[in-house]
Amino acid sequence: MESLYDVFRRRGYNRRDFLKSVLLLTASLGLPPSAFARAVKVLDLKPKPVVIWLEFQDCAGCSESFIRSTSILPSDVLLDYISLEYHETLMSPSGFYAEEAKKEAMERYKGEYILIVEGSITPKDKGIYCTVSGKSNVELLKEAAKDAKLVIAVGSCASWGGIPHAEPNPTGAIPVSQVLEGKQVVNIPGCPPIGDVIVALIMGLVITGKAPELDSFGRPKTFYGQTIHDRCYRRPFYNAGKFASSFDDESAKRGYCLYKLGCKGPITRNACATVRWNGGLSFPIQSGHPCFGCSEPDFWDRGFIYSPLSVVEGEFSWKTALAGLAVGTAIGTASALINKKLQEGK
Repeated sequence: MESLYDVFRRRGYNRRDFLKSVLLLTASLGLPPSAFARAVKVLDLKPKPVVIWLEFQDCAGCSESFIRSTSILPSDVLLDYISLEYHETLMSPSGFYAEEAKKEAMERYKGEYILIVEGSITPKDKGIYCTVSGKSNVELLKEAAKDAKLVIAVGSCASWGGIPHAEPNPTGAIPVSQVLEGKQVVNIPGCPPIGDVIVALIMGLVITGKAPELDSFGRPKTFYGQTIHDRCYRRPFYNAGKFASSFDDESAKRGYCLYKLGCKGPITRNACATVRWNGGLSFPIQSGHPCFGCSEPDFWDRGFIYSPLSVVEGEFSWKTALAGLAVGTAIGTASALINKKLQEGK
């Protein structure tokens, strides 16, 4: 079986390109410099990681983000190196032949394959709102997860229920982890998540042979350990009290902080400000739009995308009032910590 380096060469890339990709990978995963040589050796020798990708209640945006990952591995190398045994959107076979291919892959690679799930799960009314080949999504998920080496929930729908979970949630959408209680699930939230993060986690499993360290929400600490606000390049304007008041005023043209336009960066944990999308080209704040916190649970139900964190718009309800209280408390705590640090630095 081809090694990753073999795939690079076949695609016209040289050894230098290969080493640059491995260096980017180890850096992205937060591995020490001493891990570089081991990573090169492992990716030269280990067989392709086998991936089974299931889609349930989703828009396929996470798949789109994945195949456009370009920073760590070029797309043509990625799709050659990962043995993608089943993916309804990307694979050529359909119907009976596709389902047989999945069944055969689960038997052949029992206990070795990575199961990636995109989309929320709909158990309501016996799962009738999402079925494939006559089976409910709940049944299909349990069947595939049973012998998987690792289960990864990709996107906010699979991680939290996402937009389908928003009120009134007509299909009873829930996250993958709620169906697979007792089995470890790695959540990679985002709408969509960053493609390079998905690739890095899969390759990291190949290198280390184990799941990454997770936070209390099941998110990899390497990529979700800090808020977007922590790493935002507009942070100095926030500290200086310089804010854009509209999308087209002079302060917006100068790149001032988007906090007053509803930016949720201070309460959103993700790697957008560092990894970014499309080969590290940009992310929403860099494009002039405030972060609306898509990688946090229940982001859609908060309902105040373009209002500052300290303001809750709309008619009064206990839900929105409590949400505002929680956000205000979080901001107050964060401000107190920042002020304390500033005082300590004097």
